[in-house]
Amino acid sequence: MKSNLWLEKNQLVERTLESKEMFQGNLLRLYLDRVSLPNGTTSSREWVAHPGACAIVPVFADGTIMMVKQYRYPLKQIFFEVPAGKIDPLEDPKLTAARETSEETGLMTKEIAYVGHFYPVIGYSDEVIHIYTAWNLTQEVENLDRDEFLVTERISFQKAIDLVEEGIITDGKSICALYQTRAWWKRQGPFPVPFR
Repeated sequence: MKSNLWLEKNQLVERTLESKEMFQGNLLRLYLDRVSLPNGTTSSREWVAHPGACAIVPVFADGTIMMVKQYRYPLKQIFFEVPAGKIDPLEDPKLTAARETSEETGLMTKEIAYVGHFYPVIGYSDEVIHIYTAWNLTQEVENLDRDEFLVTERISFQKAIDLVEEGIITDGKSICALYQTRAWWKRQGPFPVPFR
């Protein structure tokens, strides 16, 4: 008798027959692939290759967190977000998390922990976002990229969750990072954070 895994693999998996890079930018690459479908027919798939990113929830001893506001060009609006940034080539994601926290907020951390990861756009990209939380924070000076403009804001962790539920925080990575980090903090946080 065949296992469910064997059946799923053979009933669901699409196999790449041909892959053609259509565009290469500074951050993203766009591909057009020809694939074999489970029923034996062929189709095309457009997808974006992404280097991956990290999202960080910096938590202070009083239960507040640091967030950022920045303008996102594709949607032409300002978003309230957790600090985040792409992983540089060959960079350990934990180093990315610490670097982005420092660059965007000026916060240095002595403690950082992996919370989890998620795939934000599985229909058209291989992007993965790793989630970290940081504590034991000291404030230094921001070191933003020359084309990066943002404002930092410190709010209670619970207020950030409330803003998600009120539809004020609508950025997907921030929603995932806040909820996954809250769950991690409740299980194994190094100090108590007040949640309702």
